[in-house]
Amino acid sequence: MITNQLTQYYAVNADNYDQVYANEERFDDLDDLQEMVAELFTGHKVLELGCGTAYWTDLIAETAESVYATDILQEMIDLAETRGLDEDIVTFGVMDAFDLPEGLQGLYTAVFIGNLWRHVRREQQEKYLKTLRAKLGKDILLVVLDESQIDGEVVIARTDADGNTYQIVTADDGERYEIMTNYLTDSTLRKRFADHARQIKIERMEHYFLLSCRLK
Repeated sequence: MITNQLTQYYAVNADNYDQVYANEERFDDLDDLQEMVAELFTGHKVLELGCGTAYWTDLIAETAESVYATDILQEMIDLAETRGLDEDIVTFGVMDAFDLPEGLQGLYTAVFIGNLWRHVRREQQEKYLKTLRAKLGKDILLVVLDESQIDGEVVIARTDADGNTYQIVTADDGERYEIMTNYLTDSTLRKRFADHARQIKIERMEHYFLLSCRLK
């Protein structure tokens, strides 16, 4: 489900992955999100998919009982481990968020997907929700955090037959990559999740959105 273009781009840019959080225009959103994320995961056993450099892992670990933070890229895990998070609470591992192993049911009470949902193909989003339910179990808390589309900030290079949109981005090594980036409205998100989740709540900000729900 995740393309080689995407993984290559993030592998090359791993060292500068957190630069987006240093953008002053995002500070107000991030302050609110940090508070909401910490509150949502209080007391939970959390599986984090696509943890990156563990920016959000750090915040989740403040209130969660435990966090297993995973990423498909070893480069990201290596950087995440340098944060020095409490090893009694946080563990790291390489895992493909779209090829989850068996044996996860009963291990976690919540799953967090940060900055990854926009890279899921539109026509595969509901199938992925079914997979999460099958692998993790009923009533799991699912929290999705991702970017909102800002007019003039994102240039869409093309749209495919299924409505997926793509950007052309330049990595730190100078190479150009075509990255699938789908920005969904609140109504589209609710439609995608309605058959697979209950208690759907969406907080929409200028630069981000936060969706929380319980898998049916």
